Parts: sequence; structure tokens; C-alpha cells
Amino acid sequence: MIQRDTPYGAFNFQVDLGTGVMAGFSDVSGLVTEMTVAEYRNGTDAENHVRKIPGIHKVGDVTLKRGLVGSKDLFDWIKQTRTEGYQAKRTVVIHLQDEARNGPVATWRLQNAMPLKYTGPTLAGKGGGDVAMEELVLSCEGYQVE
Repeated sequence: MIQRDTPYGAFNFQVDLGTGVMAGFSDVSGLVTEMTVAEYRNGTDAENHVRKIPGIHKVGDVTLKRGLVGSKDLFDWIKQTRTEGYQAKRTVVIHLQDEARNGPVATWRLQNAMPLKYTGPTLAGKGGGDVAMEELVLSCEGYQVE
């Protein structure tokens, strides 16, 4: 990551669903990792306090949202997960770019990601200016920040 004083905007990103094709998502949320701790106290400790020892880590579910386009790629992946199970897991890569869209300034590589939930658009006959949005929630076993 290049050293700079101002934070990057959250609007310049690309998502690769493991197929090499960048999908036009408007939102990515849930990039969370959490460490659990085991509390332990030596019987010979002079003070009555616990030591906190790192335990397993958990990764949150990642939610992707985009305007509905003429593609069934998300639902095809869900179908593949239903029929192939573990073999359908993919590496999903999220690239954050700078304002001039120069290469990635940060990358999140989601390991063993699979569709957990798909929500289709809410359709309503009123208004007319709203975009039909679809949402995909991914379960992943871990991620790396590059």
C-alpha cells in the first residue's frame, strides 16, 4: 500500500467472483474478522487475574449488492453450490482503487467463499426511478488483506 495522508474513497472498487470477470457491485459490506480468546490463570500467579491467550478466529459474512443486470452469474453460482457442494467454493477478490483508478491500493482475498443467501430485487409499480437491486451474502473461511 502506498503511503498517503488522506483516506481513500469507498466508491472505487472492483469485485472478481473467482471467474476473472469484474462484477459491478455498488456495495460491499461485512469485511470483518474477529479473534476469540481463552482466559487462563496460572495457579502460581501473584495477582488474581487472567491471561488472555489467542484462540480461533472467525470471519464475517460478506454482503454484495448490485443493480440487476442481464446476467444470471450469481444464481448460477448458487445452483453450482447446491449441486457440487464444497467444489463450488471460490476465491473472491475485492480491489480498492485510488481516485484516478490506478491499480489496486488494497485487496481483500476471500478464501473458500460460497453463496449463503441471495435476495432478488423488490419490484414495485410506483415511482419509476429506483434501480432493481440484488444482494448476495457470501460465507468465507478466511480472508487476507494485501
